Amino acid sequence: MRTVLYIVLLISVFYVPAVYAQDSLALPQINLTIGGQEESEGLVTTIQIIILLTILTLAPAILIMMTSFTRLVIVFSLLRHALGIQQSPPNQVIIGLSLFLTFFIMSPVFMRINQTALEPYMQGELTQETALKEAIVPLRDFMLKNVREKDLELFIRLSKIEKPESKDDIPTYTVIPAFVTSELKTAFQIGFLIYLPFLVIDVVVASVLMSMGMMMLPPIMISMPFKLILFVLVDGWYLLVGSLVQSFY
Repeated sequence: MRTVLYIVLLISVFYVPAVYAQDSLALPQINLTIGGQEESEGLVTTIQIIILLTILTLAPAILIMMTSFTRLVIVFSLLRHALGIQQSPPNQVIIGLSLFLTFFIMSPVFMRINQTALEPYMQGELTQETALKEAIVPLRDFMLKNVREKDLELFIRLSKIEKPESKDDIPTYTVIPAFVTSELKTAFQIGFLIYLPFLVIDVVVASVLMSMGMMMLPPIMISMPFKLILFVLVDGWYLLVGSLVQSFY
């Protein structure tokens, strides 16, 4: 949030006065001139602002690919399909719950980024390049802690780089896809375990209806209430959310 406010402040300082100085109907003109020292510093500042805005644009992808969001949203979606209710809970609730649980799970990582990168950068103790390098370290540690070695070895081999001597030597562009692949497999494994008890209920209900000759009655209409009451009786949300959060520690 402080980074966003900082960027908005920079934009307001450099852009708003130039707009109001011209006619209200005229389009703003942008001139990039490489010449003396002052012009070069202005160009560097403009490029830095563009880079920061680009990072903010990619923030949703960073949140999805480098945090716990992927595992959470897939498991909750599979749970909804296992229960047989396609619209409840709605997508907004699933995404919102996954987002806030992601903030909860990633809070130690975010606090570490704030202490080692953001605060020193805001106080002028670190340059932008150094701050970015320090900010990626906690995210790398989180991803390396939850990635499978098999997936990591796959992308190291595909990238055709020399075998790293330690995890610190593994490039970040190799860690990210390996982490996402591991998260997808873990999410589907959890989803399979969730499906099993509800699948048993579907099979039992379908067998009973067929034995009674009620073949025209959709089994989902009878099995859905039983699956819902089972999920409520075992306090499913408590067990599922607790297990998902603990799986990252």
